[in-house]
Amino acid sequence: MQKDFDEWNKEKKVTNARKDILLYHERDVRWCRLGINVGFEQDGTGADHSRPVLILKAFSRFVCLVVPLTTSTKQNFYHTPVGIIGSRQAFAIISQLRLIDTKRLDQKIVQLDKGTFDTVRKAVKEYL
Repeated sequence: MQKDFDEWNKEKKVTNARKDILLYHERDVRWCRLGINVGFEQDGTGADHSRPVLILKAFSRFVCLVVPLTTSTKQNFYHTPVGIIGSRQAFAIISQLRLIDTKRLDQKIVQLDKGTFDTVRKAVKEYL
């Protein structure tokens, strides 16, 4: 499948120009404009190239550490179950952990319960 980097670049410029800074918290699951990325890096989907992410660590109003979520049911060390998100079983893709600018964040979907969040954090620590 051919990736349209030029189209994403247009959307990326709009995202970068955002003036609003959303309040967010660790454990939030939010839509995030991950975009179109190189090779096997996790892409967003749809017109705005978004996908749900779990906010693992808030560093400031402007930067946070996230783990992309997927509904793919792969059974491996890099996919940790997070429960039902938006009526579908979701998994955190630990191997796709990344630092993002909070301008990429959009609507909050849900806040993960503390127990599940701690399980994901533990899986990340084991991965690293």
